[in-house]
Amino acid sequence: MAETSAVVLDTNVVLDLWLFNDPRTSALRQALLQGQLLWIATAHMREELRRVLDYDHLVSRLACYQMTALQVLELFERHAQFVPVPDKAPWRCKDPDDQVFIDLAVAHQCPLISKDKAVLALRKALARAQVLVSREWVPGHPPCIPEVPLVPIADIAMTKLTQAR
Repeated sequence: MAETSAVVLDTNVVLDLWLFNDPRTSALRQALLQGQLLWIATAHMREELRRVLDYDHLVSRLACYQMTALQVLELFERHAQFVPVPDKAPWRCKDPDDQVFIDLAVAHQCPLISKDKAVLALRKALARAQVLVSREWVPGHPPCIPEVPLVPIADIAMTKLTQAR
């Protein structure tokens, strides 16, 4: 049986995938649904998506697509495998909100799919860390198997509650 490749998806790609149904994400969606690709994420990434879904322009788009923010978040939770927050990568993104995606991709040496210019600007540097950065997923990306255990989102939330006390 072939091993499942891992991938990190930035928030705009997640929106294209689950809200906008962008045709450029059809191969990615199919690979995720068929279990050929493992989308790894952190609870922070889910929280960023939740926050972004409250932006006025996206609230109107949600209505246009007859979806709710909760439905998009449920798709995130259903298809993403949550992993612990990794250490900071040595490469810094100009946009601090995008650093979490870079950190995770570097920690797992797996492809990072992003349309963000600040992330794409780091393509060459991240290639030296065996991280392929591209605007869309292409079948046949080099396989990457996560080295850390997957963590159920409920466990992550409970850990944050415990640490807050």
